[in-house]
Amino acid sequence: MLKVGVLGAGHLGKIHLRLLQQSEKYELVGFYDEDQESGKKIEQEFGYKQFYTIATLIRAVDVIDIVTPTLSHYKCAKVAIKSGKHVFIEKPISNTVAEAEEIITLAKQHKVKGQVGHVERFNPAFLATKDMIENPMFIETHRLAEFNPRGTDVPVVLDLMIHDIDAILSVVDSKVKNINASGVSVISDTPDIANARIEFENGCVANLTASRISMKNMRKSRFFQKDAYISVDFLEKICEVVKMKDAPEIPGDFDMILQNAEGVKKQIYFDNPEVRQNNAILDELETFAHAINTNTSPIVTLEQGAEALRVAQQIIDCFKK
Repeated sequence: MLKVGVLGAGHLGKIHLRLLQQSEKYELVGFYDEDQESGKKIEQEFGYKQFYTIATLIRAVDVIDIVTPTLSHYKCAKVAIKSGKHVFIEKPISNTVAEAEEIITLAKQHKVKGQVGHVERFNPAFLATKDMIENPMFIETHRLAEFNPRGTDVPVVLDLMIHDIDAILSVVDSKVKNINASGVSVISDTPDIANARIEFENGCVANLTASRISMKNMRKSRFFQKDAYISVDFLEKICEVVKMKDAPEIPGDFDMILQNAEGVKKQIYFDNPEVRQNNAILDELETFAHAINTNTSPIVTLEQGAEALRVAQQIIDCFKK
């Protein structure tokens, strides 16, 4: 079992601690949090061992799980990697693209593995449909959340939209050609609502909307491709796949048939795959352990995390124009 330590014991850090404690892939050694008084309460309540310096925790483990605020990801990752430890970094990988690139360089130099916590890659509805998403040409995403002060230290693009950016980049096999975006600050110092249009070299267009001051929560993505429409509800963990094929010569009584202006008939049918429920956070952590143990590439690499951040930063830069 890999010995693991957690940096950051806030809301998400506590979830990571609980899951790592349950995992059969890891031995949870302990955690470090800047708020030592809060750390004492966590230690007393849950029994996780508190470390009082980052250095002592790093020395005691094989893997460091970084669940601190985004601004400190780079600093924490740098220290851990230079100590020869594998790093799991919660999304976004870092605060700037330059920091992300240095993390990648350091990981290669010190021959350690890294994974970025883009948890929606492990969402069961996305896993069920990902292999069906083939050369999508239009993508529409809506990620809306009710206001929560946690996370407002960064723009909504880095807080919420980056989930959809990463998912889109994982299914569109083409480079980004052009980005247009707008954002509005309503209650925070940084934009709370944002819309972005990403154009890819192969002609695919993605339209992304994110808000953290919505009246309701929504996390939906829709993928349109030749002869298919795929809807993924990341929140409800359900999906819908609608496909078209050439209509039979003699349709059945209940067949859904469409005929275009040229007289071509198509049959509409549903091909909804089974959604196998899982714990996405546990899965991302355990697949990272598998990558370390088998010396294979993590599912969400540091390079992919950096690319998602690069696109997110380009979107944020559009706000300043």
